[in-house]
Amino acid sequence: MSKSSTYAAIIESIFRAWFRPGMREVEFAREDIVRFGNEHKVALPKNLGDLVYSFRYRKDLPQSIRSTAGEGQAWIIRPAGRGRYRFVLVKDVPLLPNENMAVTKIPDATPGIILRYSFNDEQALLAKVRYNRLIDIFTGITCYSLQNHLRTTVPTIGQVEIDELYVGVDKRGVHYVFPVQAKGGADKLSIVQVEQDASVCSHRFPALICRPVAAQFMRDGVIVLFEFENGEDGVVIASERHYRLVPQEDVTADDLIVYGNRVP
Repeated sequence: MSKSSTYAAIIESIFRAWFRPGMREVEFAREDIVRFGNEHKVALPKNLGDLVYSFRYRKDLPQSIRSTAGEGQAWIIRPAGRGRYRFVLVKDVPLLPNENMAVTKIPDATPGIILRYSFNDEQALLAKVRYNRLIDIFTGITCYSLQNHLRTTVPTIGQVEIDELYVGVDKRGVHYVFPVQAKGGADKLSIVQVEQDASVCSHRFPALICRPVAAQFMRDGVIVLFEFENGEDGVVIASERHYRLVPQEDVTADDLIVYGNRVP
């Protein structure tokens, strides 16, 4: 049995064991992964958390689980404390880039040696965002990278990792914290991670204004930045911009005229 099939069989068994019609939340423990993996007589992943991570950020849940959600709804997996998780039924709002969004050219300031030795798409994306000050440009606030791959623990959630954390200050002297979620390759932006990032900031930086951000690669090297806020139905996209890093001579006078006429 392939790794993908193994993960699907285990998560299906966990869901079926605890789900009853009408339920909107289904809680389970990390020990359930071991239990149902043994029942299926499959080799368990060395890192049990990878199974849950894959369905939160990389893969769709099996059809047998998705079919129990009503129209316009979807199951997601949220942390529920140390070693515990919870299937939660939410409004199905995919976090996808707007294909018709205008692209802004930015002179590329990424050091070549950084690009040469980046290990993966996510690391390269974070580096490009950092060296080109895209968080500053996107938010209009002076920002500084405080820490990347921050691992911490939040009560009621458990361990959380933020891809990169920025702090910033505006012209009034107000301080902000920007948790940044970065996705390259086939990974998907996740409502769950946005919620977790915001929870970390509320817990660790209660005096700062939290503005969750996500960055994602699109085709042709375009970098998409999203900012999120809590709406009536949960996390929603508050703003979105698309940037392309180019040699400085590729930003033409005509480009600058177009940018100058845009609504801020």
